[in-house]
Amino acid sequence: MGMQAAKIFRGLMALAIYGVVLATTYYVHARFFKVNVVFYGAIFDAVLAAVMTLAVLHFARVIASFNPFERIQLVAIWLLCGYVFAISIPTVIDRSLSFYFLEKLQQHGGEIRLDKFEDVFTQEYAREQQVVDVRLTEQAASGTIAIVDGCVKLTERGQRLARFSSFFRANLLPKQRLVRGAYSDALTEPFRNSEVRGEYGCRRTATPVERS
Repeated sequence: MGMQAAKIFRGLMALAIYGVVLATTYYVHARFFKVNVVFYGAIFDAVLAAVMTLAVLHFARVIASFNPFERIQLVAIWLLCGYVFAISIPTVIDRSLSFYFLEKLQQHGGEIRLDKFEDVFTQEYAREQQVVDVRLTEQAASGTIAIVDGCVKLTERGQRLARFSSFFRANLLPKQRLVRGAYSDALTEPFRNSEVRGEYGCRRTATPVERS
């Protein structure tokens, strides 16, 4: 086996070892430790697994033949795979309405009446998945909102993110999207027929200057 082929083999072996370490790290973290946000927790696991894998392979001299640049490439590949894992498996399963529908169908023996699906979403999904509490926790941890005196406020970071998402949704999402047999651009402007409801507003406490 030539030098280059040996490096490729060792690189693939290192990637496989990283996969095992990542899976083990994620399992232990998810089962036995507190997690604030699933995605951030999985990213932490991916970075920690990369550090541990690098240390093990270094002391075992598995990657001794790799130069510093090649080792950086290896770690970059591991982190990329870890990111793909974090966003594609635990985060998707945790957040996905599609997976929830599949599990709900399974719970009911594999079938639910079509005209009852809206009831499943409005009456069961939000409660069973604790959607509001989970999303508020995630956004607060991300720094996009602040909860002050019972009022949820957008931070400056949240304002920037909302402007970006609104722009992307309106201009770069598909204009003709299939929804229940019909193509429409309704989801590129979801607030098109939505009104700002006054009862949603936070009660503003007057300052001493305003009261005087």
